[in-house]
Amino acid sequence: MSYSEPKTLFEKIWSRHEILTRDDGVSLLSIDRHLCHEGSFHAFDKLKMENRTVRCPELTVAIADHYVSTSFPEKGNEVEALRVPIEKLEINSKDAGIRLYGVGSNEQGIVHVVGPEQGLTIPGITLVCGDSHTATHGAFGCLAFGIGASEVAHVLATQTLWQTKPKTMRININGSLSDGVVAKDIILHLISVIGANGASGHMIEYAGSTIRGLSMEGRMTICNMSIEAGGRAGMVEPDQKTFDYLKGRKHAPKFKDWDLAIEDWKTLATEPGATFDKEVTVNAEKIAPSLTWGNSPEETLPVTGYIPIPEDEADISKREALQSTLEYMGLAPGQKITDISIDRVFIGSCTNSRIEDLRSAARIAQGKKALVPAIIVPGSTLIKEQAEAEGLDKLFTDAGFEWRSTGCSMCVGMNGDITPPGERCASTSNRNFKGRQGPGSRTHLMSPAMAAAAAITGRVTDARDFG
Repeated sequence: MSYSEPKTLFEKIWSRHEILTRDDGVSLLSIDRHLCHEGSFHAFDKLKMENRTVRCPELTVAIADHYVSTSFPEKGNEVEALRVPIEKLEINSKDAGIRLYGVGSNEQGIVHVVGPEQGLTIPGITLVCGDSHTATHGAFGCLAFGIGASEVAHVLATQTLWQTKPKTMRININGSLSDGVVAKDIILHLISVIGANGASGHMIEYAGSTIRGLSMEGRMTICNMSIEAGGRAGMVEPDQKTFDYLKGRKHAPKFKDWDLAIEDWKTLATEPGATFDKEVTVNAEKIAPSLTWGNSPEETLPVTGYIPIPEDEADISKREALQSTLEYMGLAPGQKITDISIDRVFIGSCTNSRIEDLRSAARIAQGKKALVPAIIVPGSTLIKEQAEAEGLDKLFTDAGFEWRSTGCSMCVGMNGDITPPGERCASTSNRNFKGRQGPGSRTHLMSPAMAAAAAITGRVTDARDFG
């Protein structure tokens, strides 16, 4: 009688896709789905130089998002230099026979929003993209991770990828969330606990009653920022919420294939007794509405907190780093978090631009007026249309917010949407390192509700104060 060790969700997917393993331990994986955006032109150029073609164009979908203007989307971008990558994506997709969801299409949006929305992201598959926040898709119980330009070229040419098998880490989050606490608060709090390198070299599986209680949108937010904890990828075991979300989506299995898919997806659960290289447990009841104060997601505090005091840090190098961060961010030691003024607000990005996010921000903005410039950037054309059908666009514009078209926008600041030098932005995006939103910009990451509250008051504000 043979006996096999209990397997994790990750191990099941990895073993299904492992073609061979070299003597050095590196494995060749088959890739089920490849998503590319404007930044993928380097990979296409490499293929042309080597006289190679795209092996499986039907398994790649191209989506325009990083360089797309949110003010003049019909032009791609009003700046000629920024239109070039968009035009290259169109040409490369046409030449290779790749499906393109480009400027002007009903399916266009941020790649990590569109993938799940269109049913391109399903449980059990391997999914890659030349973007670090590909981890978002792991919320559907698939192995999804970002890759570099040379790896994108390898996937295009072979539909495979060489990868070193990462270690495994389970993060258990249990308990009931307090009022006003959402997925963004959970992941920011988690990173503040384990550190920006806390999951380095590991594939994270998020588990526990709190994760199971989240919507698919919330799970995507959690998985999206796995990279900010140093993780290679993040994933959540697929369940009925996953199946309900995917049913009827454009690229999801149909008819008899759907029934067969469900039968297979239900086998992907981590088995009792399966072991992880590392485990962390977090009590959800201790999480408060949170935001970053420094230049790393690990520099997170509850909205009721105070800026750290360098003199309280015994380690000299840490003290100097803290002083440098405070100087860049223009903050005073011991300053009350809610005394931090905000110059502008950005609500969008692949972290928090879905309909659930827009609704939570709208509840705060309704009937009020923004004191600072604030832009709302829906994550996809379909989300924009849904929000407009619900009247959210009018609610925001009546409150003085600017309603934009879809794209990565101010998250990455390469499309024309930036925070001016020295200004402070309340942002629902995922990264806050120096200059992320533009040279000299200062970024505070927070949830959509908290960002909307900051727009109304002109300072960091506890969204719970709005009832």
